[in-house]
Amino acid sequence: MGATKTEIFTAQQNRIALVAKALGHPARIAILEFLIKLESCFCGDLVKDIGLAQPTISQHLKELKKVGLIKGTIEGTNVCYCIHEENWKEISVLLSVFLNKKSKGTCC
Repeated sequence: MGATKTEIFTAQQNRIALVAKALGHPARIAILEFLIKLESCFCGDLVKDIGLAQPTISQHLKELKKVGLIKGTIEGTNVCYCIHEENWKEISVLLSVFLNKKSKGTCC
């Protein structure tokens, strides 16, 4: 498999691509929607609420945490998850600027 050559792209382009990849699975969208709806940290069992196996949920949480969309804190034997508010705002602006760009030409 070839190298992705991410170094030839801007930091913004790389960031958007990483976030888009993390958002590219419906289970991750469901997890984010669940956490947003709660408006607080969630320490319960996402398996019951999302309906996927524990290892699958853990992998999705790992990917969301890796790009900074969520954060988790250990409380006893539980890990509590919530939206990472500062990063969420930064990513929201980043994606809004990108998605609101207009084409200057006429094509097709």
